[in-house]
Amino acid sequence: MSRLQLALNVSNLEEAVSFYSTFFKTEPAKVRPGYANFAILEPPLKLVLFENPDVAGSINHLGVEVFSSEEVVDATTYLEGQGFDTDIEVQTSCCHAVQNKVWVNGPDESRWEVYTVLSDLPASETEDEDALCCVPETLSISAKPSACC
Repeated sequence: MSRLQLALNVSNLEEAVSFYSTFFKTEPAKVRPGYANFAILEPPLKLVLFENPDVAGSINHLGVEVFSSEEVVDATTYLEGQGFDTDIEVQTSCCHAVQNKVWVNGPDESRWEVYTVLSDLPASETEDEDALCCVPETLSISAKPSACC
């Protein structure tokens, strides 16, 4: 089982959380300064919001959340077998959680990840902004946002 992840840049996190809570009839699963995520059951969606006024209204990145590290390994094997350049991250701190993931570049410099959450990080452990950004340095992205996943 998996669900699509849509990570959006928003100008006002509080306003966006209010809108998406009403729109999807669900409260966020996690809220931190400048960050919120929703685990929406119907349609199956992981909606991630980044307060990033400089690029508000744009997609931050796209992904597929899977529910085991084995599924990340399977995705990596498949993507590499199809000729994609992959960037693998193991036990990385991202989105206020510890994750395993694989990144690929899509068309028009879109960024896609397949990831699983291994554990949640308390807010006190995620205050360092550098620990929050999940854009791999090895991917060639022309406009790297200041906050990520």
